[in-house]
Amino acid sequence: MQKHVSRRNVMVTSCALAGALALSLTAGGTAQASDPLQYVALGDSYSAGSGVLPVDTSNLLCLRSTANYPHVIADRTGARLKDVTCGAAQTKDFTSSQYLGVPPQVNALSADTDLVTLTIGGNDNGTFINAITSCGSAGLLTGGQGSPCKDKYGSTFNDQIEKNTYPALKNALLAVRAKAPNARVAVLGYPWITPAKADPSCYLKLPIASGDVPYLRDVQTHLNTAVERASKETGATFVDFSEVSDGHDACTPPGTRWVEPLLFGTSLVPVHPNALGERRMAEHTMEVLGLR
Repeated sequence: MQKHVSRRNVMVTSCALAGALALSLTAGGTAQASDPLQYVALGDSYSAGSGVLPVDTSNLLCLRSTANYPHVIADRTGARLKDVTCGAAQTKDFTSSQYLGVPPQVNALSADTDLVTLTIGGNDNGTFINAITSCGSAGLLTGGQGSPCKDKYGSTFNDQIEKNTYPALKNALLAVRAKAPNARVAVLGYPWITPAKADPSCYLKLPIASGDVPYLRDVQTHLNTAVERASKETGATFVDFSEVSDGHDACTPPGTRWVEPLLFGTSLVPVHPNALGERRMAEHTMEVLGLR
């Protein structure tokens, strides 16, 4: 009888221990499971994915896509995304309203924000739009010969970047840091629009004179360098696309290019990343940040 009771006690005790262990593991797993990243996406049309379908209908003014790189990052990491990216945004729109009813972008940030991504600076001084349209018009007038845009504008674009865009970038990033002091801030550079040298087969899609192709590339290099410098000086992580986007410019074929050309492209918004470009921007950013 005593042996029977003893064995029964052992079995009961073993079951109790097993149950306690299971509860302990479950509780431990729950405690260790991290909450989703509180992720806020800021920035201009390269961040918004303007021209990429499907369109985010919550704010049609901003031409935001639900397939932009912030959404790709959020989908793949399980982050909780607040996307306030907006097409045509400038650095000033981080701290002031871009459109009626559209709050300053930094208003989306808080001390609880874990991750911030952004692409900004290309619209300041009209750098991208002015350079592309000016050089495109000049290239049409010369039939693609010479360097009429460089001859006319010289260092104008680079001077504007240095004098105006660079300090504005620093101020915008300091505003981000002030609103989200605990966040990791990733500032993405702009993927290449033009190749390193002229491609005659691209002239119909990107009507830039042969001598102005490297000139525009130099302007974009200067802008990305300013973005990188401002990022490092404000404690942000710069995501460099100079190597990974090489060979994926607007002159390359569909399925290879990340940025659509000025003419005969497949996107609603020319000279902007397509869906492939947005995915690749997301993937490289995740790689740089070590996100899975």
